[in-house]
Amino acid sequence: MQENNKTWRKPIIRIAQSEHARLSALANTVAARNPEAADELLAELERARIVADGSVTADTVRMGSIVTFKPDTGDRKTVTLVFPGDADISQGKVSILTPIGTALMGLSAGQSIMWTARDGRQHQLLVLQVSQPAPEGDTADQRVPSFSTIATRV
Repeated sequence: MQENNKTWRKPIIRIAQSEHARLSALANTVAARNPEAADELLAELERARIVADGSVTADTVRMGSIVTFKPDTGDRKTVTLVFPGDADISQGKVSILTPIGTALMGLSAGQSIMWTARDGRQHQLLVLQVSQPAPEGDTADQRVPSFSTIATRV
């Protein structure tokens, strides 16, 4: 029986063309001082479906997205995906160069992924909700809700 030997495939991810170019440049820039993070990001970028700018849906994780996910530890977490210079874990700002940041990139609400932590352990997470920050100057609401949200009973 195969239920115990389930093979995990990485989910399809979508990344806007301009963001793909910016993230590729970032990975190439940090490759000398952080080769593991650069290689992991480049591997994700290579498997991504590159789409036209503006055609990435609101429920897709991209830079600046606010993501609620359920890790295999069971506790829901909400983070904002940011570039390394803006990272601050105490404020929930996770760098794209961290293993979990790279794993989240391009996922949509409802997708799950297996990812490897820096200690070599494998983990799984499920994206529950994705929202995008409000445009500059829009103080009425700090988030634009996603088109899809997974039931809160997950």
